[in-house]
Amino acid sequence: MSVFVETVGMGADIALLHGWGMHGGVWDGVRDDLARRFRLHLVDLPGHGASPALEPYELENIVHAVAAVLPERTAVCGWSLGGQVALEMASLYPEKVSRLVLTATTPCFTIKDEWPWAVEREVLLEFAAVLESDCDGTLKRFLALQARGDDAVKTVLKRLRDSLFAKGRPSAEVLRAGLDILLGTDLRDRVLAVKTPTLLLHGERDMLTPVGAARWLAERMPDARLNVLPGAAHAPFLSHPGKFTEIVTGFLGATNE
Repeated sequence: MSVFVETVGMGADIALLHGWGMHGGVWDGVRDDLARRFRLHLVDLPGHGASPALEPYELENIVHAVAAVLPERTAVCGWSLGGQVALEMASLYPEKVSRLVLTATTPCFTIKDEWPWAVEREVLLEFAAVLESDCDGTLKRFLALQARGDDAVKTVLKRLRDSLFAKGRPSAEVLRAGLDILLGTDLRDRVLAVKTPTLLLHGERDMLTPVGAARWLAERMPDARLNVLPGAAHAPFLSHPGKFTEIVTGFLGATNE
C-alpha cells in the first residue's frame, strides 16, 4: 500500500505523525514555522486522510508502511498514537530514524499493575462501543478529552475540531482498529533498546497520557531528555505552537541559515 505524505520546506528531514482519528493537517499551526528550518514530511497514517487502510490494521504493519515512504535518516516526531508509531519505528528501523520527538506519548495507554500514568481501560472501551452508532460524536468527545485541562482549552478544541474532518472521515473500522492498538499496545519492554536521541515533549496537564509516563520514559531511555510545558494538556503543539517549535528546533539543532 502507499501512504500519503505531503512534503514541504527545505533542510533536514523530519516526519510528523498524527494521533488517532486525525491526519497530517493537524500540524498546520506549526507547519509553516517548521518548514522554514526543515523539510517536513506530513504523513497521513493508514486509513486516515488520503492514505488507504491496510490489513491487518496493527501497529507493526503501520510502522512498516510509514517507514517505507520516508527518506533515510529522518527525524520522526509523533504525537499520541503517532508517538507509539515513532517509538516502534525507532525500535524496528534504528538505522532510518535519526532522532525522535515524542509528543504526549506513552508506551502504554491503559492503567495496569505498576503503570498508573494512563487512562482506565473502560474509557477507551466506551469509545469503541459507540463508534458504530455515533462515529462523529465519538471523535468529538475524544477531542474534548485531549483538550481538557489546557490553559488554552477553547483554542485547542477549536483547532482540533476545525482539522478533524478537513480531509474526510476515517471509517469506523479503522477507528476501532486504532482503538484496539491503544488498548493492546505496551512498549515498556522496548524502550531500553531505543538508543536514538529522543526529546520527550509533554504537557503538564495531559489527562490522556499523564506526564508521569514521560518521566518514566526519560528515566529509562538511554538518550532521552524531557521538556514539560506548563499549562499544556495533550496537544502542546496546538496550545503553545511557538514554544513547541522553539523546543523542537533547538533539539534538532536547526538554524535559519
